[in-house]
Amino acid sequence: MERLVVITGLSGSGKSLAVNCFEDLGFFCVDNLPVALIHPFRALIQRSSEQIKSAALVIDARERTSLDQFPGTLLGLRDMGSPVKLLFLECSDDTLKQRFSETRRPHPMAGIMGSLEKAIRAERKALEPLRDIADRIIDTTKYTPHELRAFLQNTYGLSTGKDGPVVNLVSFGFKYGVPAEADLLFDVRFLPNPFFEEGLRQLDGRTQEVQDFLNGSSLTGEFMKRLEEFLDFLIPQYAAEGKTYLFVALGCTGGKHRSVALAERLGQYLTQRHVPCSVSHRDLGSE
Repeated sequence: MERLVVITGLSGSGKSLAVNCFEDLGFFCVDNLPVALIHPFRALIQRSSEQIKSAALVIDARERTSLDQFPGTLLGLRDMGSPVKLLFLECSDDTLKQRFSETRRPHPMAGIMGSLEKAIRAERKALEPLRDIADRIIDTTKYTPHELRAFLQNTYGLSTGKDGPVVNLVSFGFKYGVPAEADLLFDVRFLPNPFFEEGLRQLDGRTQEVQDFLNGSSLTGEFMKRLEEFLDFLIPQYAAEGKTYLFVALGCTGGKHRSVALAERLGQYLTQRHVPCSVSHRDLGSE
């Protein structure tokens, strides 16, 4: 088995969508597998005549009292040389409440806690030990189902690590919070701000006008040169250790002008160098 991904996180954060996406990518998937059965499951996969190379499991708060055994199980798998990664999905409380209201499905802990708000709070606390040891944390608050599926496909589906990692570039606004899933984060608020220029405020960084304004500053050119050289150095190092994805976040104040323009420019640079990448803009439309 080349890849084993354990999916966990808050109820309503997108775990069902994630496991469906992994299944579409060719992973052998099991939802709500008891922690005690993880080691036997691995052994069965290893002995399988079907040559299953990739598998994904969902472990979450439905485990109840057995959940606290998972960190030890994960450590045991890694000691045995299993290529296991822990993916943690989370979301803001307000968005979780809205999603449960829209789907009209009960929260798995609502019967114990008595209310949705208390259930969300209790589940978040119960999952803290898993979040602390996760290899990747994705905050799905601002993701549409399509965007989350695209992110997972880009992250887990395009590369095996042999040809280098897939680079996911995202722009964001610091006023809306830092992406928890970022591997590398760059603050570009030191660049001239198009927001204060007449005629540019209502545009965004995808437009030629905003890009021309930023390119008119020597700071932009110097920063991009250094950033490109930095990634040229880092990507082969990550490839050598078998990393399959790299999440690079660029942030400005509102996530509309500077970070958007630079993410677009960096995406073009990586594409020209035949590095598989995707570009997304988390906070466009938030204002």
